[in-house]
Amino acid sequence: MTAEATPALVETSEPARTRARGGAAYLRYVAGKVAGAAVSLLAVLVTSFFLFRLIPGDPVKTMTGGRQVSQEQLAAYRREFGLDLPLWRQFTDYCGKALTGDFGTSYQFRTPVVDKITEALPNTLLLTGTAFVLYTALGILLGTRSAWRHGRPGDRVHTGLALTLYSVPSFWLGLLLIITLAVGIGPVPGLFPTGGMESGGKEGLAYAVDVAHHLVLPVVTLVAVEYGQTLLVARSALLDEMGSDYLTTARAKGLRDDLVRRRHAVPNALLPTVTLIFINLGRTVAGVILVETVFSWPGLGGLFYQALSVPDLPLVQGLFFVFAAAVIVMNTLADLIYPLLDPRVGR
Repeated sequence: MTAEATPALVETSEPARTRARGGAAYLRYVAGKVAGAAVSLLAVLVTSFFLFRLIPGDPVKTMTGGRQVSQEQLAAYRREFGLDLPLWRQFTDYCGKALTGDFGTSYQFRTPVVDKITEALPNTLLLTGTAFVLYTALGILLGTRSAWRHGRPGDRVHTGLALTLYSVPSFWLGLLLIITLAVGIGPVPGLFPTGGMESGGKEGLAYAVDVAHHLVLPVVTLVAVEYGQTLLVARSALLDEMGSDYLTTARAKGLRDDLVRRRHAVPNALLPTVTLIFINLGRTVAGVILVETVFSWPGLGGLFYQALSVPDLPLVQGLFFVFAAAVIVMNTLADLIYPLLDPRVGR
């Protein structure tokens, strides 16, 4: 090899070493985030067992519905559900089974908790998933436009409306929509069902239309309450970027204002919004307990409310773990995507 070729070899190998160091740093970053998520899931598993045992009430007596039941029958129920075991034994049994995906048998439904969750999950995803897509798109669109035209009347209207709706309790807004648009006021008839997911007795396209009709009010409630948070975060992030030098350079090159916003400003302002999107995406699994309860929607939120009223400890514990796990997993995914959006993260 000639002396002249040596510098070229050094120059060629330097980017490779840089990429290798960057890849190793990213792997360490991923390992740390995954380990943190695993610890959080274990903490949720432990918390879910002890937390709901603080709820007053005897689940066995609640299940008997106030009927006259002998002490022998109550003892038999407790043995059936393992409530006669010492607390430490219940805890070890619960953790051992939960790690294999077995959350026990529901007290009130007498079916495996996993089956009840699997049955209700599609209904929750339909409701909260539809609302998630709508309020995320609406929040990002209006938030970026408001930031780009900050101080103008449109910005003040959007920001004021977002702050107002975001502070409104979702159950109160849901009840208000039921009164005005479902029950009707005076001569104005109700336009939508007061609750439930379907009217029954319909198939095919008629069934899909019926479900969509029932979906309108709960989705409107969720969108109205949730879009404001996305709008405010997107607006704030874009306002922080608007004074950057690269935007001045892009304008100096003659790019239209709309292109400067879409191609340069918005992508660089997405990092805080991505966090919020993934957290909200995790919450779509949990649903919104109050909204599902108000509209009698047969999802995980309504199921959680039913389980709390007993209390149905295996079902409550299983649902709580699923809710928390969804948020933790989505938050971890957001952390793993950060370096792809901003190479400075994780280095």
